[in-house]
Amino acid sequence: MSMDFIEALSEIEREKGISKDILIEAIEAALISSYKRNFNTAQNVRVDINRMTGVIRVYARKTVVEDVLDPRLEISLHAAREMNPNFQIDDISEIEVTPRDFGRIAAQTAKQVVTQRIREAERGLIYNAFIDKEEDIVTGIVQRQDQRNIYIDLGKIEAALPLNELMPNEKFSHGDRVKSYITKVENTTKGPQIILSRTHPGLLKRLFELEVPEIFDGVVEIRSVAREAGFRSKIAVHSRNPEVDPVGSCVGPKGLRVQTIVNELKGEKIDIVRWSENVDEYVANALSPSKVVEVTVFENEKMARVIVPDYQLSLAIGIKGQNARLAAKLTGWKIDIKSETQAEQEYGRVKTSTELMHQDSVSID
Repeated sequence: MSMDFIEALSEIEREKGISKDILIEAIEAALISSYKRNFNTAQNVRVDINRMTGVIRVYARKTVVEDVLDPRLEISLHAAREMNPNFQIDDISEIEVTPRDFGRIAAQTAKQVVTQRIREAERGLIYNAFIDKEEDIVTGIVQRQDQRNIYIDLGKIEAALPLNELMPNEKFSHGDRVKSYITKVENTTKGPQIILSRTHPGLLKRLFELEVPEIFDGVVEIRSVAREAGFRSKIAVHSRNPEVDPVGSCVGPKGLRVQTIVNELKGEKIDIVRWSENVDEYVANALSPSKVVEVTVFENEKMARVIVPDYQLSLAIGIKGQNARLAAKLTGWKIDIKSETQAEQEYGRVKTSTELMHQDSVSID
């Protein structure tokens, strides 16, 4: 070791942000193990690296005792006082035992420790950079694919996009740019691991935040999202400013804002509905694009009975129940849908389809 070594550690400190003192302490600890391993000794030792010159010294540490039982670990009071008359029983005496060829071992050990610490520091920096992006959108480039994942290059790290987190019929090729949602950031023994998704409802929410300035500014807020990735989604929005139309803001001029999101999601249909604190109105809006005649709310069961025109029944329920299912997810209420004819047979007279409730909603295909 030499001054060059200390200067090299100082350079690492400046470039990588790793404290020189921490590096030296780690090297000293590693050299203790190297000394014991290479020189086959069980004695207690301390390694000291001079912070100015880089000179390394090894000291055997022995306890001062009256009668020595193990000379590797103990030294007699008489022998200790020959070195320093101030020694007392149970004091620790240090005797330099630096081997002649220890410099070669020290250099090799130092290189390994510094390399490992740099790797750990870089992993830590990457982890800290991405843990703040958990539940956010990132854009990366497809690198490769195996049986379980597509691997996306995010610049400093490669993230995994599981195949079961892709939308149906969605395929990517090497070099494609992909927007994904970070669902998990873990700090593993192999370094940070980042898991992505294209199906998570959070992806839809973040896309609207990116495309709609009113949402980004906090004027319009997204109150709820329900999604069946690749097929249909519903999003409930609310405006904190009575003069700002939340649905119109999300749709954008000539539908450009929402169409950008639809294109990103490979044609996924999106229903944008107005959120309301009135459950009956909110449930009616959530069933868009179907029109609703009447909503009866059962608070105790957290269920809403919805009556729709006969010709709208299949639209309200949706293909394989999709529209009703998404509306239930969006509102958090169970929804029982009946046609006017069914309702009249079961409950008596209801409003006719000419007395439809007003719905402020829009459906984008």
